[in-house]
Amino acid sequence: MKHEAWKSTGNCVYETWYHVVWSTKYRRKVLTPPVGEAAKELLQEICTKHGYEMKGLEVMPDHIHLFISVPPAQAVATAVKLIKGASARMLFTRFPQVKKRLWGGHLWNPSYYVGTAGHVSSETIQRYIERQKEAAEER
Repeated sequence: MKHEAWKSTGNCVYETWYHVVWSTKYRRKVLTPPVGEAAKELLQEICTKHGYEMKGLEVMPDHIHLFISVPPAQAVATAVKLIKGASARMLFTRFPQVKKRLWGGHLWNPSYYVGTAGHVSSETIQRYIERQKEAAEER
């Protein structure tokens, strides 16, 4: 039975979602219009180009919230590095004045937050795993 939300690769079926948050360098409020709107468009383009499904995106003046699915063969750290790097290059090209507001020429803070999300809780998964031995013994 195929679940509608499941995605697949040649050797894997998955449903992984990541909430990723990162901020501008020094928390500078540089993602105001029109830069913020351009950032939103660029992030959508980058995710589409690399096969990341996006469920949510919010661009705040000094940080980004992104809700994406990344194939399990790729580390989420690699995906975040790619997204942040490509978006910074494109935004600096389009809006050179932004680079002048930041010391050292970096748009993004090097760190980020990532959390996972799914349709079932960790407690549900733990109970399922614990019951597997019981189910096998009953067969």
